[in-house]
Amino acid sequence: MDVTGVSGTGGGSAAGDLADDRALLGRTSTAERVADILRTRIAEGCFPPGVRLSEENIGGALGVSRNTLREAFRLLTHERLLVHELNRGVFVRVLAVGDVDDIHRTRRLVECAVVRGLGQPPYAVDGLAAAVAEGENAARRDDWRGVSTANIHFHRELVALAGSARTDELMRGVLAELRLAFHVVDDPRALHEPYLQRNREILDALRAGERAQAERLLARYLDDSRARLVAAYAHAVGGPASP
Repeated sequence: MDVTGVSGTGGGSAAGDLADDRALLGRTSTAERVADILRTRIAEGCFPPGVRLSEENIGGALGVSRNTLREAFRLLTHERLLVHELNRGVFVRVLAVGDVDDIHRTRRLVECAVVRGLGQPPYAVDGLAAAVAEGENAARRDDWRGVSTANIHFHRELVALAGSARTDELMRGVLAELRLAFHVVDDPRALHEPYLQRNREILDALRAGERAQAERLLARYLDDSRARLVAAYAHAVGGPASP
């Protein structure tokens, strides 16, 4: 499946949408900036698993050379977001069930450590609050892809509370991989709806300065999410639920 054939995943051709990101590159375009744009687009759900990424269309949309784009592809392949298939091109990776389980184990280690390591309240939760509102608004529109995106935003903002560029970078890749799993699940509403309220409960705990309670809520949340998503993903791809 070529990226130019993707529709209904963000309002038209995903490669065409990238033209909006061209201004982000500035005059000093680098492969790292291109990789960051593509990583974000994957996390936003614009490029589903199994899609072939067209060098011509993406390079043209972003206004970058083929060599720059190939280096960006190489970086994202190293991050396990893309795969290169000989004589076929570069594709968005399709995860194995074990990958989904490992992503959640990594999330639990990082996200719970971030909350545990917060200093004294008050905490800067405006970003979290915006993500919660985004998810609730999307649910009212029956937009479960939008709820999925808001959930990614919530966890990205949660990790950002650590104030660590390295942790942010790590989780950008992890959350982009997570989105690859979301794409495959048959019933996005059943997957995402239970966590709307749980996101708000974590937000409320942090607003109240109850860091330990927020960590307990988050740990249970991530354990439940791991079990539900691994089972749903295994069902969707026909693999074993236990990696």
